[in-house]
Amino acid sequence: MTTTTTQRAVLIRSYGGAAAAEIAEIARPAAGPGQVLVRVRAAGVNGIDWKVREGFVREAFPLQLPAVLGIELAGTVEALGPGTSRFRVGDRVMGPLGGLGAYADVVAVDEANLVRTPQGMDDVHAAAVPVAAVAAWQSLHHAGPIAAGQRILIHGAAGGLGGYAVQYAKQAGAEVFATASTAHVEYVRSLGADHVIDYRTQRFESVARDIDLVLDYVGGDVLDRSWQVLTKDGAIVGTTSPDILARTPPGRRGLWFVNKSDAALLERLAAEIAQGTLISKLGEVVGFDDIPAAIERNRTDPRIGKVVADFSL
Repeated sequence: MTTTTTQRAVLIRSYGGAAAAEIAEIARPAAGPGQVLVRVRAAGVNGIDWKVREGFVREAFPLQLPAVLGIELAGTVEALGPGTSRFRVGDRVMGPLGGLGAYADVVAVDEANLVRTPQGMDDVHAAAVPVAAVAAWQSLHHAGPIAAGQRILIHGAAGGLGGYAVQYAKQAGAEVFATASTAHVEYVRSLGADHVIDYRTQRFESVARDIDLVLDYVGGDVLDRSWQVLTKDGAIVGTTSPDILARTPPGRRGLWFVNKSDAALLERLAAEIAQGTLISKLGEVVGFDDIPAAIERNRTDPRIGKVVADFSL
C-alpha cells in the first residue's frame, strides 16, 4: 500500500497582492506531542488571511515563509500524537489552530484547541464558528463586564465577528448601535440591533451618542472618528488596528484585542448554534481551488456572515 507523503495547501512564499496566495504541494505533517492529525473537511476564510498575505501584520505576527494560510477548520481526527487523550481516530472536530496552516488537506493541531463538532452540525457550518464566535465574545468582554443598559456601538456588524457580537450584546441587555452597508441593514436588524446605521448614507457620529463601548471590526478612519461618540469613561476595542494604542487620544481608553483559543467557550457557543439559539450565517461556500480568490474577495467585497471553503468541492 502506498502512503501519500504530499498534500494540497494554500500558501504564500512572499508578501503581496492577490497573486501571492497560491495552491501548492507540501509535505504531509505528523502529529507531534499533544497534537492530533485532522483530515480537513472545511476551513473558514477570514480577514486576517489577506492581511497576513499583504504583510500588514508582519510585526505583530512574524512568519517564516513560505507559510500556509488559514486559521480555523473542521474535519475528522486521522491520527493521534503522543500524550493525547481527548479524542479518538474518527471523531469529528472543529477549532482554531492558534496560528496558521488550516488550508491544507491534513493538519497537525494541538488537541487543546479542538472540540467535538455538535451532532447535527455539518463540517461547512462548523468551520464558520471557531474564530469568529469566540473572538466576538472575547472582544465584547475585553474592556470589562457588560451590564444591562450599556450602549454599545459595533462597526462591521454584518461580518462574521459583528454578527455574533450583536447577538451577545443583546443577550447581555445592552442597547446596540450597529453600522452596516445598505444591503446588510435588514440582516443586522434581524440579529437584534436596536439602531442600524447605514454607513453609506449616514455618518454614525450623527446617530450614536454617549456610547460606553465601541467594538471596531473595521479600522481605518472609522477608529479615529469613533472617539467622539464615547462617554467620558467609554472604551474602544479594536481588532483591525494594531496601532490603536498610538492612535488613542490622551485621557481616552483604547484596547488592542487578539483572540485566544478557549475550547470550553467554543464548545458552549457551538452547542448554542446547533440548538438554534445563536444565529451563524454563511455568506458563501467555495471550493479548495477558489480559496485564493475568496481571500481577495474578503478584502474587496466583504459578505454577510462567514465565507467557508468546502474541501470536497
